[in-house]
Amino acid sequence: MTTHDVEIAIIGAGFSGLGAAIKLSQDGIDDFVLFDRGADFGGTWRDNVYPGAACDVPSHLYSYSFALNPDWSRSYSHQPEIHRYINDVADQYGVRDKARFGSDVTHAEWDEAAGHWRIDYVRDGQKQSITARTVVGGIGPLCEPNLPDIDGIDSFQGKIVHTSRWDTDFDYSGKNVAVIGTGASAIQVVPQLGKVVNHMDVYQRTAPWIIPRNERPYLGAEKWAFKHVPGLQSAIRGTIYSGSEFVAAGMTYAPKALKPVEFLSRGNIFRGIRDPELRKAVTPKFAVGCKRILKSNDWYPTLDQDNVELVTDGIDRITPTGVVTKDGTARDVDVLVVATGFHVTDSPVFDTIVGANGQSLAQVWAQDGMQAYKGSFVHGFPNLMLLIGPSTGLGHSSMVYMIESQLNYLIDYVRKTHARGIVRTDVKHDVQDAYNSGLQRTLRNSVWVTGGCASWYKDHTGKITALWPGFTFSFRNATRSFDLDAYETVTAEQPAAPAKESSEPAIATV
Repeated sequence: MTTHDVEIAIIGAGFSGLGAAIKLSQDGIDDFVLFDRGADFGGTWRDNVYPGAACDVPSHLYSYSFALNPDWSRSYSHQPEIHRYINDVADQYGVRDKARFGSDVTHAEWDEAAGHWRIDYVRDGQKQSITARTVVGGIGPLCEPNLPDIDGIDSFQGKIVHTSRWDTDFDYSGKNVAVIGTGASAIQVVPQLGKVVNHMDVYQRTAPWIIPRNERPYLGAEKWAFKHVPGLQSAIRGTIYSGSEFVAAGMTYAPKALKPVEFLSRGNIFRGIRDPELRKAVTPKFAVGCKRILKSNDWYPTLDQDNVELVTDGIDRITPTGVVTKDGTARDVDVLVVATGFHVTDSPVFDTIVGANGQSLAQVWAQDGMQAYKGSFVHGFPNLMLLIGPSTGLGHSSMVYMIESQLNYLIDYVRKTHARGIVRTDVKHDVQDAYNSGLQRTLRNSVWVTGGCASWYKDHTGKITALWPGFTFSFRNATRSFDLDAYETVTAEQPAAPAKESSEPAIATV
């Protein structure tokens, strides 16, 4: 087993991990390494290759502000193009040689006596380890597929595939297929499968709100202008961003203001489906915005096809040959497509990160729910910064904007700790508690709390812990600089000591 000591270890090579590597390099910090279990950069945009995979945020906003892409082919970009963009940016900024691809991190634990993290990983079948002063978790919430706990699913003798682990070599043509789920992945893959399968049953537990997707290819003149007209892309990006923030206001502060979005969705249903009973079945029974608002032009027309059936009776069990619903109806299928999303608030990754007190993130968050300070640092986990951590998710805008906000916080953290000789930082427990209490107060009247739905935005405590409440520019302001006063710190000359409680907790600015 070989050990290589570095100042910073980044785990994950998606938008957040790559962004961290670039910003560290630009700031003159070279002593870092980036781990990812995949073969290249991309994260979720590398792994999700199911037919129809695309982003529901407009292309010009779904990119780094420091690496705008004038070559987007469409107003909404699809998976292959986003994956290519991320890798092009990695090459543009020269950080590829910092990555150790094919490295699956299995355990990361803080060593209090040594004052660093020990990271265990498997590469080329060999167990290896490395120690790092600081760990940057760029793992992301959409990495661990959520497999449904359905009686008998292990007995199914046909093909089972989760959308995030798509089998591109399998031929779905002419097959009888059952799709479990009607979320963001399902509404993209179902229309594509509907073109080739013999028959498809779509199992719906909860109908989502779906608005039209105003996607189109860019004209040659537009592409020319993106490349040659100074400031054009930035102006378009700013316009898209500003419009998105109006939606944020409705979701957090005035859910009734989202009525126009509901009208758009109802119109989408009316245009796409002829049968009144089917229209009724796909109309949600909760407030728009309570669950993620989806975008599609072909979901409803696909459900209206003769070879597609929407099944709203709950699944009772899976048999070796198909699916049995609670009303006793058995439907034989060749393929089970599982489109049930990801472990967001209960990721298995949380079990592998162990803090100063010997408890994992999973154990700590099992007590009071998923919490961090500014979505970044967690009490009891010194020198660990999470990117896209708790309470940073969005239902209305680009996560890349939130990532860049956290990158500001990361770089200022590194600068200030290095300048002051600080070797250990741990956010104060009462500061973290006060911050999260502030978030929950802001959420009280939000659509996610009052909208009458269950969603992956909530953790096991029933609290909304996956989403940022309010405007994204508020988060940008809150993470503009690293606030040392919120942390217990140790310098190289000081002995490590347990974190103390602050008498003046910081309140979240939302």
